[in-house]
Amino acid sequence: MDPIWLAAASFPCLMLLIFLRVPIGLAMLAMGLAGSWLIYGDLAPLLNQMKTLAYGQFSTHSLSIVPLFLLMGQFAVLGGISQALFKAAEALVGHWRGGIAMAAIGACAGFGSICGSSLATAATMGQVALPELRRAGYEGGLASGALAAGGTLGILIPPSIVLVIYAILAEQNIAVLFAAAFVPGLLAAVSYMLVVATVVRLRPHAAGSIPPLPLAQRWRALGQTWSVGVIFVLVVGGIYTGLFTPTEGAAVGAVCTGLLAWWRGGLDRVRFRQALEATASGTAMVFMIVLGAAAYNIFLALSMLPQELAQWVGEQGLSPFAVLWAILIFYLIFGCVMDSLSMILLTIPIFFPMISALDFGMSPEDAAIWFGILVLIVVEVGLITPPVGMNLFVIRAMAPDIPMAAMYRGVLPFVIADLTRVGLLVGFPSIVLFVTRFSS
Repeated sequence: MDPIWLAAASFPCLMLLIFLRVPIGLAMLAMGLAGSWLIYGDLAPLLNQMKTLAYGQFSTHSLSIVPLFLLMGQFAVLGGISQALFKAAEALVGHWRGGIAMAAIGACAGFGSICGSSLATAATMGQVALPELRRAGYEGGLASGALAAGGTLGILIPPSIVLVIYAILAEQNIAVLFAAAFVPGLLAAVSYMLVVATVVRLRPHAAGSIPPLPLAQRWRALGQTWSVGVIFVLVVGGIYTGLFTPTEGAAVGAVCTGLLAWWRGGLDRVRFRQALEATASGTAMVFMIVLGAAAYNIFLALSMLPQELAQWVGEQGLSPFAVLWAILIFYLIFGCVMDSLSMILLTIPIFFPMISALDFGMSPEDAAIWFGILVLIVVEVGLITPPVGMNLFVIRAMAPDIPMAAMYRGVLPFVIADLTRVGLLVGFPSIVLFVTRFSS
């Protein structure tokens, strides 16, 4: 079979394996090795590839940032940072109409600034905020939708593990990507709060409120969050200003968060071991996907499919923005059935050469940064989009009495806000790029 057609046929086979519940890392590894074997026509080259594949991937210094950010998130939970963030936000805006849901979203944004994982943010803030939302009389759909959507801020507001992987694949500067994601992340948090404000005005019975707290109590609750600001400024500010490399910044953040957890009494020998085990488990899952994607992408490179596809798109005479929208729609559709990290690893080696060959009226570096943020946002939408919506299932596990249909209805306004934000960033790339120009 022609290598290009072989590569094209591998996609439905890969989707079939995923639907059969084969772990996606293993599915990509199997398809990649089988496809490379068929192209080589001999077992010897494949064995040579296999003996260096894992070492070549995991000896990359940049990947060490992944376990460090995961460990930082574990320590943040033990340090009570999630509770402090929510209580502070609740003290400030909880008495507003829909204020507790807004507080949950704001706390998700704060926790995402030191976590880097969407699922961890949704799970952690769900445990903290969901009981308060239900106690205040919020409908299950609005409560679960706000928490699921707020959880996506974990991969959008830097630091972001998914953004680190994109930077490695696209050979871009991690610090610049973190800076570019900052404004879209804040825009996402504000848009989610506006969604809550709109919903509770259209349906006042969907949310309750709490009495306003005394001013002194509000300041006291806000003061409990000083550690988040210090760690965020130290890590992200240190990376952006060049004081740390991204890996060094992640290490500093993990150490500082661990010391904070110990100081607050949340970290002892048993919990330290549990945090290390959880970090090791999460890292193994990520690295298995990275390994499988590496094998599959070698197969695609051997088939020449990405190069041929980029050339074919260029010959069609389509406008660059038409191609971009087609790619973003692809991500939105496949985000319903695949997780964000897998999609990034699987598709960036195919789509990035296509984007690089198009003229968007900006430098190739700016186009790469802009495209990375757009991709990050659309894969984030997949985390709250049926039928998979992994964040929804995380919240569902905490509140099994809320029907899935109610969750889907509750999250729909947040999905609309996300799609509107994507259109805004496509139309106005400067929203993404203006912060990065201060570093040039």
